[in-house]
Amino acid sequence: MKRLVLAATAVALLAGCTARQGESAGASPGPAGSRPTGRTPDGTLLVTDFGADTVTFVDPDEGPVDSVRVGTAPYGLAVGDDGRAWVATAEGVAVVDTGSRTRTALVPYETRNLGAPAHGEYRGGGMGIALAPDGDHVYVGVNVPGGNGTLEAVDTRTLKVTGTADVGRRPFDVDVSRDGKQVYATGHDSFDVTVVAPTAPTAPADPTVLAVTRRIEVAPYGTEGGLGSWLKPHYAAVRPSDGKLLLPFEGEKLVVVDPDTGRSTVERMTADTHQHGTTITPDGTLLAVGTGPIDPAQDKGPSLTVRPPGSGPRGSGEKLIPLDGPHEDVTVSADGHTAYVTGGFTRDGYWNGLTVVDLDSGGTRRLAAGERPLGIAVL
Repeated sequence: MKRLVLAATAVALLAGCTARQGESAGASPGPAGSRPTGRTPDGTLLVTDFGADTVTFVDPDEGPVDSVRVGTAPYGLAVGDDGRAWVATAEGVAVVDTGSRTRTALVPYETRNLGAPAHGEYRGGGMGIALAPDGDHVYVGVNVPGGNGTLEAVDTRTLKVTGTADVGRRPFDVDVSRDGKQVYATGHDSFDVTVVAPTAPTAPADPTVLAVTRRIEVAPYGTEGGLGSWLKPHYAAVRPSDGKLLLPFEGEKLVVVDPDTGRSTVERMTADTHQHGTTITPDGTLLAVGTGPIDPAQDKGPSLTVRPPGSGPRGSGEKLIPLDGPHEDVTVSADGHTAYVTGGFTRDGYWNGLTVVDLDSGGTRRLAAGERPLGIAVL
């Protein structure tokens, strides 16, 4: 069983991880709602620069090729089939034309009490973000410093916030069911997942109704330690085969949540390291980023867990690929053979790049990529 870390200790460790302000580049914003007009090569990576106010376009072989100013401290991002990227910043949801590499709009949040736009792990504003399968709405988890967060729905045609719902504290991650009928906000500091059912407006002027159907506690180690605990949920993945949510904890436990019933089971994992970012491939292979030990005396170092579908409940079938230093999030190439793991991290120890992982051989190489990169997508 992992040891709990008291609130005072955690706050002291986290106080020094405020992101650094950096120089950023990019063209001036264009008209709201404009569609991509240029061409960025398929396979280009897009990362959010949490340590600056930009997103960076990265050639997976050569490194950064361009950056675009989007707003203060960008966190998560999602990319639609139309080539527009949606970026959760401290100021609002930025819309980026990935073809012309310009910011075309910034949609301000409806949520209040966010404070002035700022950098740092606890800054107010957007965190997790996800697109509906039909591309009509984007859903963003908004952190309200010192309180519970909200989920906001943005209409991708009108670029207006059309609905809000109360969710847990610090919504690290947002995911959408494959049929688009449920949205899941992972509340890092409230040990829970909020299940929200969006109802499309019947007329353009009507709001999107975001009905909270249930809150599911996800705390396989318990909630002792509260805000100071390290043993909280971070990111989730929706399993393609049955729609259940997969949430890894500490390289020891994989919580499998049925969002329809609120029931969960726990399977064993084998990395034995603090875990953050996750993604899942169309065939159901789960990838989970191990950031490093909570206690170096008993925990293992950073790694990438690759857990194929059908892996046993005791962790049989998992493959562990060691990483050099902490990382935050992960995505996979279109052919499924390469993973890209961002080195930005939400605490101290971050670095300005990503690790390229050959999933077949386990080989790794480092690549420069922006400033404290967190979110990542393959274009």
